[in-house]
Amino acid sequence: MKRIVITGASGLLGWNLCRLLPRKEYEVFGVHLQHPVNVPGIQAVRVDLRDQDAVAGLIKEIRPDAVIHAAAVSDADFCQTHEAESYPLNVETPVRLAGLCRSRSIPYLFISSDLIFDGLKGHYRETDLPRPRSCYGGQKVLAEQGVLKAYPEAVVCRLPLLIGIAGPGGKGILPMLRAMREGRPLRLFMDEYRTPLTTRSAVAGLQVVLGRARGIIHLGGPERVSRYDLGRLIAEIFGEKEAELVPCWQADIPTPAPRPQDVSLDSSMAFGLGFRPLPLAEQLRELCSEYLKIVSSEQ
Repeated sequence: MKRIVITGASGLLGWNLCRLLPRKEYEVFGVHLQHPVNVPGIQAVRVDLRDQDAVAGLIKEIRPDAVIHAAAVSDADFCQTHEAESYPLNVETPVRLAGLCRSRSIPYLFISSDLIFDGLKGHYRETDLPRPRSCYGGQKVLAEQGVLKAYPEAVVCRLPLLIGIAGPGGKGILPMLRAMREGRPLRLFMDEYRTPLTTRSAVAGLQVVLGRARGIIHLGGPERVSRYDLGRLIAEIFGEKEAELVPCWQADIPTPAPRPQDVSLDSSMAFGLGFRPLPLAEQLRELCSEYLKIVSSEQ
C-alpha cells in the first residue's frame, strides 16, 4: 500500500481524490486548513501550506510514496483583485513542495490549469506556449516553471473545467443544480469553450499519469463544448426541466479576470498512456447516479 499526500483535501479535486482513490492501493493523507475533512478511510491533516517548516515537517513525518498538490486559490476573479494574497499558495508553495519531494525522491504531481492559455486557437498541446490572460493563469505558469526547475522529474498536469460534487471547501455542481431546480436564470457563455471532465474521470486520469508521465501533460476530456451547451447537457441528464438557461456572450458579463474564449486541451499524450475517459454525456450520467444516491441518503 502506497502512502499518498493529497493537498487541498477540502476542495473539489482534492476531496474527490481522497474519497475515490482505492483504499487497497493507497493510504491517503488529506491536507486541509480552513475546512475540516471527514472522509472515511483517510487521515486528515491540518497544515498551513504557506508555512515552510510545517510543510517540511509533514513530509518528514509521513514519508509519503507520492504527493499530489491540488491546493490552490482557484477563483480567478479573486486572484485578479488579490494578487499578493494568492501568490504564496499558488506559486511559492508548489515550488517548495517540489524541492522537498526531489530531496527525498518522492514522485510529485502538481495540478495546473487550462487557463494558462490565451484562448485564441483552442486544442492546445503540451508544446504550445502559455500566454495567460489572467493573474491566476500567470501564477500557474510561474508555478509550472518553478516546479520543473526544482524537480525535473515532477509531473505538471493541466486540468480543464471539472464538474462534480464538492467537499466542504468547494462549490461543485450543486449550486447550479439548485438554481436549475428553482427556475432561476443561469446566464451561460456561448463563446467560451472547454474540454470538461467529471471529477471521477479526473481522478482516474491522475492515477494513470502518476508514475507514467514526466513533465507537462494535458488531462482534458474527449469533447470540446461551450459553457451553454454544457449547461443544456447537464439540465437534460439531471432531469432539471425547470432550468432557465440564458445564452450570452463573454462581453455581456464583464469580470475582474479576463476570460479566454477557447482553452480546449489536446490530451493525446494522456490518451496514449491509457487514459480512457467516457464520452461527456456518460460521465455526467455517472455523476447523476452518484448525486441521486446522496440526495436519497439525506432524505
